[in-house]
Amino acid sequence: MHKTVQRAVRARAKEARRFDWRRRISDHVAYALLVYTGLQIFVTMTALTEGHGSILPYFALIVLVAAIIPGCRLFEKRWETIGDRAASDTELAGLFRRDVTVLWLCAIGLPLVLTGLFSFIISLFG
Repeated sequence: MHKTVQRAVRARAKEARRFDWRRRISDHVAYALLVYTGLQIFVTMTALTEGHGSILPYFALIVLVAAIIPGCRLFEKRWETIGDRAASDTELAGLFRRDVTVLWLCAIGLPLVLTGLFSFIISLFG
């Protein structure tokens, strides 16, 4: 009987881990930061090779550290505060999808928008 109870507890724990929104948002934040960083470096290096000779593309890289990481941390912190029961509640799927969508839109869109903005500023004053 005791082994049966242990198996049931392990099965529930495994099931709860599988649907842990806290872990999933943490994974998405980590991957989104990698994608953002890669895009930011690629787009910034492309702008630098165009020969603008400005410090503004480097400023775009500083924005990564100054704003993006804390912004992503807010997404993660929001989900860390939920309890163990809510962490596996499938009714939070809609909220999770919304947060993940916003996170990925920012991760992909911000490098392009920031570099475009800096290129525009350079073209105005350069």
